[in-house]
Amino acid sequence: MNEKKTMLRHFLAALAYRTQKALRAAPEGFSSFEAGNGVRTPHELICHMRSVIGYARTFIVGGSYPRPVPGKDFSDDIRAFHEVLTDLSIRLAQGEDLNGITEEQLLHGPFSDAMTHAGQLAMLRRLHEKPVPSENFIYARIDKENTSADQPDPAMPDADWPQR
Repeated sequence: MNEKKTMLRHFLAALAYRTQKALRAAPEGFSSFEAGNGVRTPHELICHMRSVIGYARTFIVGGSYPRPVPGKDFSDDIRAFHEVLTDLSIRLAQGEDLNGITEEQLLHGPFSDAMTHAGQLAMLRRLHEKPVPSENFIYARIDKENTSADQPDPAMPDADWPQR
């Protein structure tokens, strides 16, 4: 595996971490929270993120990735998002070839798009009146081998959190 693919795997693990940070201890009803003006609900965002990562995966496995429609259970769709994330990370680790795209394009295209949506989840938490606690992400325990929903607690949470 080359350095670029190693960095992409780290980015996917950071995406898993930040997604779970935004979802951890989410209040009742968060999955269907509507901020207005056509903004996706958190449940719709998770499904869209799965679609974006699934699309990225097609540059290795070929074919197409259908746009998932939110199911009845938010946790099932979160699990499916992490499954696609993990599968893509494993394929990168195994050194599978990219077809018609560079590592840089994956990063500035679908990977960055998905990370933007993780940030939207965090913003929706604030709008839903239960903001995500802040932390110094430099010290986050990101492990490129872990793209699961089981992410560690913050290593350096902010003691002083005036935005609360």
